[in-house]
Amino acid sequence: MPMYRVRPFHRVGGEVLAGQLPTCMYRLPNLHRSPSPAVSPPQVGVRERREEVDPSLQALESRQEEILKRLYELKSAVDGLSKMIQTPDADFDVTNIIQTDECSPLTTNGADLDLMLGKDYGALKDIVINANPSLPPLSLLVLHSLLCERYKILSAVHTHSSVKSVPENLLKCFGEQTKKQPRHEYQLGFTLIWKDVPKPQMKFSIQTMCPIEGEGNIARFLFSLLGQKYNAVTSTLIDSWVDTAIFQLKEGSSKEKGAVLRSMNAALGKTSWLVGNELTVADIVAWCALQQTGSANAAPVNVQKWMKSCENLAPFSSVMKLLK
Repeated sequence: MPMYRVRPFHRVGGEVLAGQLPTCMYRLPNLHRSPSPAVSPPQVGVRERREEVDPSLQALESRQEEILKRLYELKSAVDGLSKMIQTPDADFDVTNIIQTDECSPLTTNGADLDLMLGKDYGALKDIVINANPSLPPLSLLVLHSLLCERYKILSAVHTHSSVKSVPENLLKCFGEQTKKQPRHEYQLGFTLIWKDVPKPQMKFSIQTMCPIEGEGNIARFLFSLLGQKYNAVTSTLIDSWVDTAIFQLKEGSSKEKGAVLRSMNAALGKTSWLVGNELTVADIVAWCALQQTGSANAAPVNVQKWMKSCENLAPFSSVMKLLK
């Protein structure tokens, strides 16, 4: 028996109260529906006030239109100037920048090998190059001689089983080291392996890195070990001459070779070397390409003079012995 008896509220006189209860706390008119003809004048006034544009928004739109107008005028001015200048870089001579650029000379100590090759405790930093004896990379031999002037290098030449025979002069391209010293007393190891490969390959971290391929790419890296630095314009010109020497002077057609020789003759008419007044990797790669293609005898006057300047340097003269 219940203690208290409470009258039920769900029904009053047989009608359900839930149908009369509100569905929300406050009732508001729906502003999304189109106005009906029965809308009272006060409600229409509220809607009109809502449709009035905020003055701050009007100011923002006016400012945007003013900015767009100024941008359009500026674009028109730039387009007019661009039509006046047909070739903006035609009269720009970068050799003027090169001549005033103070390139750091080849330092006595060279680059920081730990920074360039990574610090390896208790082991000699060893550069290993695979090259085909049918087309020896002469530029790498010149760079080897330059590196020997800066570092204490342990040099070695080997023959891979993929090659049947190698000329005697290529087996002794690094000369003979008369002083045999312990391995740890050298700063750098330089190992050349004559191997049947389509293009030269280089590694200086045998277990962890992919090979660097191409004579030009390897020459760039080896020359960087000499510690010489250039600005962006000079570096770009050097890379351009290296690629030109490899892909056009060495591997191009006779027409391309003639065009390169004319460009070299024009550049060497302004400066002693291909880029500026200092020897760069561009001179080394271009000189070796001329020697390998047999284009040296047909070279113009300025190129002939430049070639003699190269051959007067000891690293080039050592390579000349291989060509005889």
